[in-house]
Amino acid sequence: MSFIEDHLGEEIIIGSYTFTAEEIIQFASKFDPQPFHLDAEAAKISVLGGLCASGWHTIAIFMKLNVASIVETTKAAIKRGETPPSFGPSPGFENLKWSKPVYAGDTITYKRTVHSIRALTSRPGWSMLNMPSSACNQNGDRVLSFDNTAMVKLPLSAK
Repeated sequence: MSFIEDHLGEEIIIGSYTFTAEEIIQFASKFDPQPFHLDAEAAKISVLGGLCASGWHTIAIFMKLNVASIVETTKAAIKRGETPPSFGPSPGFENLKWSKPVYAGDTITYKRTVHSIRALTSRPGWSMLNMPSSACNQNGDRVLSFDNTAMVKLPLSAK
């Protein structure tokens, strides 16, 4: 068994992040220039009611925290004398939902759960992880959810 297989179904908190007005505006200026992401006054009169982060910004932060979590998990496995898995690319995601806006000042906590793992016949030695992922604000309200996949090469001893 590998670390991943030992923790199938376990919800893992990968980190939290507080979105500032300055970062929201900076990201939106480059990648999603809509008034409710760029201007606090315009955002107040929008359907969203206040300055909020682009959904793509919330996904970018997920990825940043996800990679940092993998790095820490890998370091911990090496420290225990284990051979960690090698993580590869993701072929995509499904069912992306932004269920509530992320407003300036919100602290979002991101989570993922490895739901399943299956060997890839097309890529010997590699497996595919299926992971529902989500994020909640400081009030416990879900703001984001999606199902993602990622390739992983498990250590030979873990097969």
